[in-house]
Formats: sequence, structure tokens, C-alpha cells
Amino acid sequence: MNRLLKEMKPYPMDELVKAREKLKREGKKIYDFGTGDPKEPTAPFIREAVKNAIPEVSQYPTVKGRPDLRKAISEWFESRFKVKLNPETEIIPSAGSKEAIFHFPLVFIEEDSEKKRVIYGTPAYPVYERGTLFAGGIPTPITLKYEDGFLLRLDRIDRSILEETRIVWINYPHNPTGATATKTYLEDIYGICREYDIILCSDECYTEIYFEEPPPSALEAGRKKTVVFHSLSKRSGMTGYRSGFVAGDESLIKEYLRFRSSFGVGSPEFIQIGAREAWKDEKHVEERREIFRKKKAIFEKFFKEEGLEFLEVKATFYFWVKVPEGISSKDYAFHLLKYGIVVSPGDFFGKGGKGFFRIALVPSVRECKEAVKVWKEAHKTLKRRRD
Repeated sequence: MNRLLKEMKPYPMDELVKAREKLKREGKKIYDFGTGDPKEPTAPFIREAVKNAIPEVSQYPTVKGRPDLRKAISEWFESRFKVKLNPETEIIPSAGSKEAIFHFPLVFIEEDSEKKRVIYGTPAYPVYERGTLFAGGIPTPITLKYEDGFLLRLDRIDRSILEETRIVWINYPHNPTGATATKTYLEDIYGICREYDIILCSDECYTEIYFEEPPPSALEAGRKKTVVFHSLSKRSGMTGYRSGFVAGDESLIKEYLRFRSSFGVGSPEFIQIGAREAWKDEKHVEERREIFRKKKAIFEKFFKEEGLEFLEVKATFYFWVKVPEGISSKDYAFHLLKYGIVVSPGDFFGKGGKGFFRIALVPSVRECKEAVKVWKEAHKTLKRRRD
């Protein structure tokens, strides 16, 4: 077995899945705020487009993807971010964003090079570290701080580290904290990456779940040695369809495309057709935002009533919340689990997550209201136990 596989801890979300399944077998009512997989139905027009596109004869899809899908992505990106992308040379469809993020370092990390560090903020989505390890790179996590709004501050990193860095990952709006970044921040980080000849990778799969100003894209700061990763999973409720794209610097896209056929990640044609229709429509996205807005209001009120401190939610469907005083993130999560409430301990997301927990606004609005009542009972029990 690959040495890395032996040494890796279980994928954090696996623990949540096992705990949830155990509770289900015991017949417990589950309110799952753990994994970020919302229950809202995929829009009917997307499902119909996929169904109607299923062919009688199944054949291999191309890794480059359908021209009409790339055109739809290009038009959406220009409308949304005011950045014009060449659909022929600057866009690659992907099977969601996770696989593309994982595979990217496999192409661009050279094991014999002195520049093989990969910088990313922590707490973080675990795939940045895992893709780096499998590529033979050096994971370099930087602890994000509450007082900095969980922004990755490259300007505070030693020059010697930056000189050894091949890739910097940023992820705004941020998973797990929900933190957002301004265009000025992106311009600053882009400038530092250019100074040190670093590839800037921006995971932007939460840009379309927002409640105030629409979050910017790193490509608004510039596209030289910069690539962005987008997905329909959150925007359009297509987590199970596995559809997204990679876009940016033409030379990087060309090199990445050259090797992606080795990974077997070509998206099925009928999924691409559904994705094409999804990128062409904004109405269903606005409707989804409104549903998340209602859920957000329920928990903002609840957390304030319970005296739980949380980061203001401007985008994503996550709350990043400080645990009650005198209890660890993991113990708090296990306490809630007794009541059927599943949350993610902050420690799951790496250093910087200690003392926090994350909830994903996955259950329906009705279930969120039910969960708050159950959660209040869990807090009463916790308070009695501590008194």
C-alpha cells in the first residue's frame, strides 16, 4: 500500500457519516448539519435536460468537454465577474471541483524542484493537503485567525518560504468558516504570487451562495499563473451530478488538459448538457439563495439567544461557531449527537479549528426549526451538568 495511505488519518467526514448511520439504525431522528450536502431538490429543468440527453449508445466523453458547455460557462463568467474567458483555451469542465483540486498538484508539482511547497490556510477543506501529499509536494498550512477574518495573510510569511512555494490555495467564500474576501485582498495576494512566481489557485465553489454583495473571483485581479475552480454542487444543488470547471491562465489550462485524460475524469455527455442549462439560468440560483437566507435567519436568532459567538455569515451556507465555555469541540459535538444533532467539530478541519464547530444549513427550513427546539434541550442538559 502507498505509504501515504497508511499514514493518513480517516477523512474527517467519514466519522460523521458513521455516527449518523449508527443513529439511523437505532431509529433516532437525525438533524444532520455535518456534511455540506443540502436537501433542496435540483431544479426540474436541469433534471429534464439530463434525462432527455441520455443516449441509446454510451460512448466515452472527451476530457475537453462539449463546446456548448464551455461557451455557456464563458458567458456566465463574463456576466457574473466581468472577465471574458476564451471557451476554447481557458476553460476545462470537471467532475465537480474536488477531483480537479486534488489532481492539480499532480501535474504542477515537480518532486526534484526546490519549489514544491503548497500553501493553504487552516482550518480547511482536507483535499488541499491530500492532493499535495500524493503529488510529492510539501504541505504548508498557515493557521487562519478569527481576528483576521480567517484571511490567508501571505504578507506575513517568511520570504524564504515563499521562494520555495509552487502553489498557493485560497478559498473565499471559505469552507468551513464562511469568511469572505474583498477584491482588494485578492489583488494583494495576486501581486505577492506574481512577485514569487507562484501559481495562485482559487477554490470558488461558494461564490454563488451569498446574502450581501456578490463575492469576487481571483481572475478579477489577473489571470497570469492563476486558475479558479467552480462547481454546480452548491450553486445549483447538483452535488450528485459531479459537475464544475477549471478556468484561467491559458498556459496552465493547456498543460493541465494534456494530463487530465490520464485521470479518467471526463464528464458524461448527458451531465454536461444538464450543466450547460444550469449555467445559463440564474432564477433557480436566486430561489436557492432565498431558502438559505431563511435557514440563516433561524440560526442567527438561535445562536444569539443561546449566547454562542459566531462569524457573521455573508456567504456560503455555513456557520462557524465558538463552543460553549469549558467544553471541547469534539465533546460538544458528541453531546449534541445524543439528541440526534450532527455538527462538525472545528478540529476536523485542521489547526485553527480548535474551540469551534461548523454547521451546514443542510436540513429543510422546517427541520431547522425543529432542530433548534431539540438543541435548546441539549443546552439545558449541558448547563445542568456543568452547574
